[in-house]
Amino acid sequence: MTPWPPTVALDGQAVSLVPLDHAHHDALCEASADGELWRLWYTAVPSPDGMKAEIDRRLGLREKGSMLPFTVLDPEGRPVGMTTYMNIDAANRRVEIGSTWYARRVQRTALNTEAKLLLLGHAFEALDGIAVEFRTHRLNRQSRNAIERLGAQFDGTLRNHTIGANGILRDTVVYSIIACEWPAVKANLQWQLAAPR
Repeated sequence: MTPWPPTVALDGQAVSLVPLDHAHHDALCEASADGELWRLWYTAVPSPDGMKAEIDRRLGLREKGSMLPFTVLDPEGRPVGMTTYMNIDAANRRVEIGSTWYARRVQRTALNTEAKLLLLGHAFEALDGIAVEFRTHRLNRQSRNAIERLGAQFDGTLRNHTIGANGILRDTVVYSIIACEWPAVKANLQWQLAAPR
């Protein structure tokens, strides 16, 4: 039986999302090193030394049907990060977009906006999803601002939700976009992409 959602590649002008593959390892190591992203205490970005294990982990979750991992490519086709559909609930047609990270050089560019437009559009239009969630650390203000700019609504905070690798308890904030909100969110994202930068 084909897992839901099925494997897919999504292409835009500023970004392409392709199925994660071990062949992306070296370029993803370079992307992670751009800004030493693994040093951020409030999020989990693989270090170059940990990249193979992270690729293995994500592909293993794909085999179990709980994640659809992508490599994020810049307009030149170079891997610059990772993103996923995760916490997949096929019976209720719900996914979370998460475990996302980008090389510093592409942060705050059109790449993230278009990546989210592609992922949301596929979830609502191709997969007939009823809701898409976003989760982040309560103190990750950069991520929260980005999620709110998408048009996602704040659902609440899961206090002491998980224990981080550093032993610190994480309060997780949860946002979502539901199917009836998608047309307005889509129009807003398209407007953001068309606006001068």
